[in-house]
Amino acid sequence: MAESSYLTVTADAYDAVAELYADLARDSLARLPLDRAMVSVFAELVRAAGPRPVVEAGCGPGYMTAHLRDLGLDAFGVDLSPALLDIARKDYPDLRFELGSMDALDVADGELGGLVSWYSLIHVPPGEMPAYLAEFRRVLAPGGHLLLGFFEAEGDPVTQFDHKVTPAYRWPIDDLADLARKEEFLEVGRMLREPLEDERFRRGHLLLRTPAPGTTQWTGGHAPR
Repeated sequence: MAESSYLTVTADAYDAVAELYADLARDSLARLPLDRAMVSVFAELVRAAGPRPVVEAGCGPGYMTAHLRDLGLDAFGVDLSPALLDIARKDYPDLRFELGSMDALDVADGELGGLVSWYSLIHVPPGEMPAYLAEFRRVLAPGGHLLLGFFEAEGDPVTQFDHKVTPAYRWPIDDLADLARKEEFLEVGRMLREPLEDERFRRGHLLLRTPAPGTTQWTGGHAPR
């Protein structure tokens, strides 16, 4: 598919600050126990479902891809920024990193056991978000898991903000969960945490899965008994 202008803008912006961004992000998980807990639960669920690969969509300098590997997953990364991928390959030469867009993954239908988008969907314009979630749904196997990390809008509608690299969006967690539900994702759990002293916004995390084989998608109301 033709590359949209916002994809070019995003890739160019991260290329321009790749070394600085990588230095800031590389050890960021170390001080985030709640965030790590969500990733650990995701990894446990994926491992339990069987040996399928996992992609970090929008992997940047690769630190989360490496963390997923350390949690026992067959993980690889995909990103738009060639400069960030160069850093990821240098820092983690034993891992696979590919140039590509999250809305057009070079992955067969139903190939993946899991997908992580860790603060990478934040640059997607709201009107484009359903296409990304549909692509995630396409590549995940039945019963596969999806973990989203994002900036939460704290009761406001979807809100654009001045991200330090390139414009980004904050999402109400319920709105993002509703969009995922329309793409047949089932919610497993969610976590909101308040910002740390040097953070501006509340952080949102959604853990979702595709329907398992032989199950029926439930789309509304109280769960059937």
